[in-house]
Amino acid sequence: MLLGFALLYVGAVLFLNGLWLHGKIEDREIVVINVVSGFATLAVVIYTAFGPGANLASVRGAALTLLFTTTYFWVAYNRVVAVDGRGLGWFSLFVAITTVPVALGGFATMQTSLDVWMAINWVIWGVLWFMYFLLLALKKNILSPTASFTIFAGIATGWIPGFLLLDGRL
Repeated sequence: MLLGFALLYVGAVLFLNGLWLHGKIEDREIVVINVVSGFATLAVVIYTAFGPGANLASVRGAALTLLFTTTYFWVAYNRVVAVDGRGLGWFSLFVAITTVPVALGGFATMQTSLDVWMAINWVIWGVLWFMYFLLLALKKNILSPTASFTIFAGIATGWIPGFLLLDGRL
């Protein structure tokens, strides 16, 4: 259930951040969904890392989820203080590299359709974070494709599966 909860907000924030990058939402306005999604995923992190039944697997999941949480809070911070995002870009490289062993491990140990889907998600998220590294840290001219891929990732890896999990259909 917590996975569906977190993914719904991942979907919302990625979808809206993609629209923002396409110029459809103002800088000051995008802060709201990034902060809300940051707190939603932070709540999941705290519960799964420190709540009843916490174990190595749940702490690992919490640590990986915190990568998302940090990203959302950092996007919000960058909009409030109006910086260029290079720090977030370099953090995005760290996360993109981290997704490689996570995705490979997911493919190596997959047993269910959910396992396959999660491994694919980690590949998509890794590509997305790498695009943010290129855009923000290296200042590559890839704003439009990054915006479009952000919308795609939000719908495919967050919004739809998060809703289906919460609705009991996945």
